Amino acid sequence: MPDEIDRAQAINERLQSDALAAHFRRHPRPDPGAFAPTECEDCGEPIGEKRLAAAPGCIRCVDCQTEYEQRLKRG
Repeated sequence: MPDEIDRAQAINERLQSDALAAHFRRHPRPDPGAFAPTECEDCGEPIGEKRLAAAPGCIRCVDCQTEYEQRLKRG
């Protein structure tokens, strides 16, 4: 028999799921191929064609993405 905390968690999960579904009905996710930046968000340099082909929808060049991931690892 589920206890009060289990029921509360189930209700919370259902409410959160419903809220996300409503949000995405109002604001559909863009097609990843429709938004294809050609310049790096960080340095402004062009993103290479090979990078764009390998990672559609990427927003950083290889060098800036590498630096970004290293910063995330360091915290």
